[in-house]
Amino acid sequence: MKSLSVIVPFFNEKESLPELLYQLSSALQDEELHRLFDGAFSHEIILVDDGSTDGSAELVRSMIADRPEVALISFQRNFGKTAALSAGFRAAEGGVVVTLDADLQDDPASIRPLVAKLFEGYDLVSGWKKQRRDPLGKTVPSLFFNMVTRLFTGIRIHDFNCGLKVYRREVTDRIELHGEMHRYIPVLAGWNGFRIAELPINHRPRIHGSTKFGTGRFFAGLFDFLAVLFITRYFRRPMHFFGMAGLASFLSGFSISLYVTLDKVLNHKPASNRPILFLGILLIILGAQLFSTGLLGEMLSTSAPEGNGFTIRETMNLTEEQEKKIGSQ
Repeated sequence: MKSLSVIVPFFNEKESLPELLYQLSSALQDEELHRLFDGAFSHEIILVDDGSTDGSAELVRSMIADRPEVALISFQRNFGKTAALSAGFRAAEGGVVVTLDADLQDDPASIRPLVAKLFEGYDLVSGWKKQRRDPLGKTVPSLFFNMVTRLFTGIRIHDFNCGLKVYRREVTDRIELHGEMHRYIPVLAGWNGFRIAELPINHRPRIHGSTKFGTGRFFAGLFDFLAVLFITRYFRRPMHFFGMAGLASFLSGFSISLYVTLDKVLNHKPASNRPILFLGILLIILGAQLFSTGLLGEMLSTSAPEGNGFTIRETMNLTEEQEKKIGSQ
């Protein structure tokens, strides 16, 4: 097992990649970083191409041909950052795993203090862009997103979506990512009982390329937030959610229908033209449907097969074991 694995997902970052590899190599030669690990220090850098169309993958191949410590995983098309991180996590062989965006905004020199914080007894240390160098179109939605996530999850960190994070291998082996859930990795880790910390990092303005943030990603993140709330509370027991909601709806509808029936029998009031009767019938039907959904969820949660969520076009400098783990063989 290597000491450290660095995973870098990228999509159309051709101009940033050469400088990023140079800065990463310099940061990983830090003697203070090496001293944090017991025994000989070794590392790997796994670059995950998320279907780039600007020649990024071709550039990487030419840069790493004589660098066995740098590997490439290239997707057939753009599957998203979550899929890229998932592939990197599967391939990583390090006892400590680092994730880093390819846009050069997060300083690779911040890796060492994050690793040092990890070794204080934490399982995940997330970077915090305390002095963020982004336009208001990104910072304002991010502030709102982080505030809402803190409020509903109870995870007290400032920056859930920072690309620079450091993990113990146990965390990346445990969490399962789908959709756009890379934003909620600290939430998923906290739900699994891992200890989480946060540390300010050096954040820099974007020099090359363009941001991948847009309104579509904002709404995708909102939907995934609702999914994460459900997963962290009811994923292994969906009947607890749908069953309780269904029972409440059914009992409410039954009570209304019983009231209308007794009112007709005892007071001889008509029942067929009363809107409240239709409300009672609707609640009974809704309750039965929710209860059935809970039963189906219970069956699916125990029998759903695990899928990749991505298709690999090519790899470079991976071992045979790593190829098997990501499903490219």
